Amino acid sequence: MEGTVFAPALEGFKTVKSDGGEILTKPFLEVCKQILPVIDKFGAAMTLVKSDIGGNITRLESKYSSNPSKFNYLYSLVQLEVETKTAKASSSCTNGLLWLTRAMDFLVELFRNLLDHPDWTMSQACTDSYGKTLKKWHGWLASSSFSVAMKLAPDRKKFMEVIGGNGDIMGDIEKFCTTFTPLLKENHKFLASVGMDELKAS
Repeated sequence: MEGTVFAPALEGFKTVKSDGGEILTKPFLEVCKQILPVIDKFGAAMTLVKSDIGGNITRLESKYSSNPSKFNYLYSLVQLEVETKTAKASSSCTNGLLWLTRAMDFLVELFRNLLDHPDWTMSQACTDSYGKTLKKWHGWLASSSFSVAMKLAPDRKKFMEVIGGNGDIMGDIEKFCTTFTPLLKENHKFLASVGMDELKAS
């Protein structure tokens, strides 16, 4: 494998914003897709997260494909739903972007934990990042399922070897977290501006 599993996402970040500084729909979703192979390496522990992320990417992609020029900018998907008062529907793109962003928050926090806490087991790193991100938005059922899944987290040393390939894994994790965090914050800021950032799981 050329470089680490993060290499494609790090390359993709370069084209996520337009010249005017707006997040572009297709490149943003492509970067999120590049994270799926990373999630795969977690095995059964991340099955729920992966299917959630994959489903939300597909929902947003499908809407984008219906009119690529109209939905060139990521937030245009949400603005249309806000105007038509459909943003709060469970199948909306707004809901999809919200949960996609939250899932990415969780992953960024998890990888930051792996950087900052070399003594933690993978299960500890997962549980801590879940508590800081997704947990407050999940109901009891989702939270319980997640707690069970975290017990299936892989051995940390083996995991790091698998995702490292022949590249600088710690350096790439640092770059990934540093580059992705501002984009996710921008999503939250926009979603908050249209009154959608506090939505909880049903």
